[in-house]
Amino acid sequence: MSKTIRNSYYKYLTYEKLLEAHLKSRKGKGYRKEIILFNLKQEEYIMWLLEKLQTKTYKHGGYSTFYVTEPKLRKIEKSKYIDRIVHRWLVDNFLEPAFVPQFINTSYACLKNRGMHKACLDVQKAMKHCQRIWDEYYILKMDIAKYFDNINKNILLNILKRKIKDKDVLWLIEEILYAQKREKGLEIGNYTSQMFANIYLNEIDQYVKHILKIKWYFRYLDDSVLFVKTKQEAKEVLEKIKIFLKENLQLELNKKTQIFKNKQGVNFCGYKINPYRLKIRDKGKRKLKKKVKVLKEKIKREEITSKEAQKYLAGHLGYIKIANTYNLESKLFYQEDDIN
Repeated sequence: MSKTIRNSYYKYLTYEKLLEAHLKSRKGKGYRKEIILFNLKQEEYIMWLLEKLQTKTYKHGGYSTFYVTEPKLRKIEKSKYIDRIVHRWLVDNFLEPAFVPQFINTSYACLKNRGMHKACLDVQKAMKHCQRIWDEYYILKMDIAKYFDNINKNILLNILKRKIKDKDVLWLIEEILYAQKREKGLEIGNYTSQMFANIYLNEIDQYVKHILKIKWYFRYLDDSVLFVKTKQEAKEVLEKIKIFLKENLQLELNKKTQIFKNKQGVNFCGYKINPYRLKIRDKGKRKLKKKVKVLKEKIKREEITSKEAQKYLAGHLGYIKIANTYNLESKLFYQEDDIN
């Protein structure tokens, strides 16, 4: 059972807790200039931040903006490092304890011991089970239209207030939420945004599982699938979900939302999933091969070392480890040998 947050702000507002948030925030990023500079005066900066939060004179800093093209074109709004420490402190001590315990077991994004691999394996296991009990069934695949851009901050704040009754914690949440003075759209670069996004769509999770009583339902951020026995049932469920999203969250499903027979398999989290086969989609294969090629070119230009390239590639190879990709792995590892 998740707990309601009351009178907890100052309990967790300590030098030690902020230091812990700093150490977590810098993990794997210690080579970045902003973190190196912060580390030089670590104690001084954390004491300053502690005072600002204690006196509630803390003001969220500005953002730097850049774009990424994978998996698709996205605008990233990056906050200052000292603000990212505050984000981590807020999530770890308040948002996570209050909300994660009430999330359904089949929500996977940005949650400890879940993630894409578990999501895909659980979907595959459910497909096997549904095939045994129904033989033929229908899959409803849903995707939210421009999800992060369309999250309404006022609605989100009201959802947060159900569990958070501490006025000081709510003050900090509002300082972060409305730092950019806009009612809609979460900053994708914020650590808080991942948790806020999950909290927002937990509303539809609870509706699907407990009101519509859909047993086989899985969500990874704004991408979700569910299995029902008949096409008519899938159509009825889809219409009810559309209404709920519109009326309660001011969200809509995009054109990729569709209903189809189970024999087609389903694309989910970058994999093509069938009951007895898990494959990386062709788009994912092309991107992975392209990354290997780019790394090799960077090594030749001496922009990175072989060791750095191998470390970078290892993270991407984790993406394919659960799939049936022997031929792909052979090709990639052959290219990786060229890197050495």
